[in-house]
Amino acid sequence: MNELFNIAGHFIDQTTIESIEPLGNGLINDTYKIMVEGMPRYVLQRINNAVFTDVDMLQNNIEAVTDHIRQKYERQGVTDIHRRVLHFLKADTGKTYVFEDGKYWRVMDFIADSYTYEAVTPGYAYYAGRSFGDFESLLTDLETPIGEIIPDFHNIEFRLKQLDDAVAKDPVGMMREVEVQKLVYRIRAVADDMCLGERLYREGKLPKRICHCDTKVNNMLFDKDGNVLCVIDLDTVMPSFVFSDFGDFLRSAANTGAEDDPNLDRIHFNMEVFEAFAKGYLEGTKSFLLPIEKEHLPYAATLFPYMQAVRFLTDYINGNTYYKIKYPVHNLVRTRAQWKLYEEAVAKKEEMKRILSL
Repeated sequence: MNELFNIAGHFIDQTTIESIEPLGNGLINDTYKIMVEGMPRYVLQRINNAVFTDVDMLQNNIEAVTDHIRQKYERQGVTDIHRRVLHFLKADTGKTYVFEDGKYWRVMDFIADSYTYEAVTPGYAYYAGRSFGDFESLLTDLETPIGEIIPDFHNIEFRLKQLDDAVAKDPVGMMREVEVQKLVYRIRAVADDMCLGERLYREGKLPKRICHCDTKVNNMLFDKDGNVLCVIDLDTVMPSFVFSDFGDFLRSAANTGAEDDPNLDRIHFNMEVFEAFAKGYLEGTKSFLLPIEKEHLPYAATLFPYMQAVRFLTDYINGNTYYKIKYPVHNLVRTRAQWKLYEEAVAKKEEMKRILSL
C-alpha cells in the first residue's frame, strides 16, 4: 500500500491522503479510490499496458477529448462541468501519467454522488443511445489528431485474416473437429457481405468518426435522480465507423441470453432494446449522421456478433491463447452463442429498417 501512496504523491499532496482502497471490478485496469477528509476525492488507476501498449498516445487521446468537451460545455454555459466530463490530473512530470517499476499510473477526480448501472432495460438503452450519440456529436469538430490506440480493433477484414491464419496453422489440431469446420464454413460464406463497411470506407463513401468503441450501460455515470452525467472509460476512444458504437452496444445489450450461453434457445435479439437505443442514438447524432451511416445501422447490429464469433473461434483454434476460459471448450461455446445472436439479428433486419424508417 505504501507503493500506492508514493504513486499518488506524484499527483497530489501525499500528506492529505487518509487511505487508498480498491474501487470497482474492472477487467482491464486496477482501480482505487483515494480518501481525503473521509471522502473519496480521487481515482488512482494502473493502466494495463499489455492491452494499451502506447500509453502516451492513450493519454494524449483522452486529454484531447476531455479538453474539447470541457471547452464546448464552457461555451454553452454548463455549470457543473466537473461532473459532466472526466478530469485527469497532471503529475509532477508534466504528463497525466507516471511510469514507475514497470507500471503506468494515472489519477482523475472522483465524481461524487454518481452511480453506474449494470441492468439493460429499454429505459437505460435509450439513455445509452443518447449519451453515446451526444458524445460522438461533441467530437465531430475535434481538430487534434486522435490515434488508433488498438489498431484494427473493429476491422472485420483483419479479424477474418486472423481466422484464416489460425485455420492454416491449426496449432493444436482443432480443425479435426467437424463442428469447427462447419463454423468456419458458415463464417466464410457470408464474409464478403460482412466486410461491407471496410469496402465503403475505401471507396470514400463512409467516414470514420471519433467513437467510444466500448459502449456499455455501465460506461455511463448517473446522478442520484437518474440523469446521465457523463460517459466514462475513455481508453478505447479512437477513429472508427459509427457502427462500432451502435453495433457493439447491441451485441451485449440486446442479447436475451449470456455471451457464453450454452443453451441457444435462450438467445434472441431484443427489439425493445434495439428500438430504445436507436431512438436515443439518432437523437444524439442528428446533427452529423450521414444517410449512408443511418442506412447501414442494421448491418452494424449484425456485424458485431459476427465479429465476436470470428474472434472466439479464432482463439479456440489457436488453443485459447487470448480470452480467459473456464473450461476447455469455453471459446467454442461462446462462438456458438454469438453465431446464434448473429442469425437472430439478421432475421430482424427488416424490422430494424422499419424502426429506423429506412
